[in-house]
Amino acid sequence: MNNTIKLIAADAYSAGATSQQALNIPNDADPRELALNGVERIDLDFPKFTDGRAFSQAYLLRRRLGFTGDIRATGDVLVDQLLQMQRNGFSSAVLRADQSLAHAQRQLTQFDHFYQGDAAQPAPLFAGAPAAAALAQPHTGAPT
Repeated sequence: MNNTIKLIAADAYSAGATSQQALNIPNDADPRELALNGVERIDLDFPKFTDGRAFSQAYLLRRRLGFTGDIRATGDVLVDQLLQMQRNGFSSAVLRADQSLAHAQRQLTQFDHFYQGDAAQPAPLFAGAPAAAALAQPHTGAPT
């Protein structure tokens, strides 16, 4: 996968220390109502892992608003959420303190491709040239 999310260990992250123009958006805010000019990074908060509103915010920022900067997941970020975060437009994630950075990196290598489109690759897999050519081959019923 060409758009791999950057992983940040909790102990290596400082929310206040940045040279970028960063904006912290609570997960109940509507990104369409914010001025994003000059913003290089947007931090989206997961107050608890069962609250997924930040997924919708990231997708909205990436696909509908065309934000090209860093979208960072903060808060209660678990290894199990990373693939979905990446597919929804997050470009970096600060792992919760009890989450293993090594395990998170392995999690991101589990799948090379996804059938459905996502924030980074909106076209579904079957719409790509190599996949379309494979689908166009006649099926003979014989094993390949």
